Amino acid sequence: MLDGLDVGDALPSERRLAADLGVSRPTLRQAIDGLVAEGLLDRRHGSGTYVAEPRIAVSLTMTSFTEDMIRRGMKPGGRVLSFRTETAGARIGRRLALSPEEEVFTIRRLRLADEAPMAIETLYMPRSLMPGLRRHDLEGRSFYDLLRGAGIVIASGTETIEPTVTTAEEAAELGVPVHMPAFLFERITRDADGRPLEYVRSLYRGDRYRLELDLRPPNH
Repeated sequence: MLDGLDVGDALPSERRLAADLGVSRPTLRQAIDGLVAEGLLDRRHGSGTYVAEPRIAVSLTMTSFTEDMIRRGMKPGGRVLSFRTETAGARIGRRLALSPEEEVFTIRRLRLADEAPMAIETLYMPRSLMPGLRRHDLEGRSFYDLLRGAGIVIASGTETIEPTVTTAEEAAELGVPVHMPAFLFERITRDADGRPLEYVRSLYRGDRYRLELDLRPPNH
């Protein structure tokens, strides 16, 4: 059905497709519904059905965005949207095991793959961890590479994932419609002593990602 069509191309009308394929329109509609559910087609209300961008499988492992994209043969990139030094406050302080008065870096980045916006990442880290960190250090670079370069080892982490929708600001930054489905990832990583190194909130485009889990049976 998708032969000869490129990403962004519109499908012909149901009447024409049904005739070309020699199937009934209900059968065709069911097939299209299945392709929409798989993320291969994008149905736009009042406009039509289009060939969608391929989705990227995100493995739930302790890897960075940069490492994920390189492993999938894509060119990672990023742009720092804001870089601030501020006091942790009660909420961030709890997550990083800091007093509310301690200083943290708050870094907001747009993550790119093959130059396309994929996610918005807000990173919080104790300023004392890398006091010399500057905005340009993170332009297009992996934060985990910076940690390794400073001799800081990530030993463990916890991550939660929940469905959400984009706000007007997030939609503008990602170039997608407002209230588009998205995934919200929240991660805390720790060193070998259990000290939190970072707290990250990452908003991933729901139209370009699917979650991939490696399941194993329990030991008996």
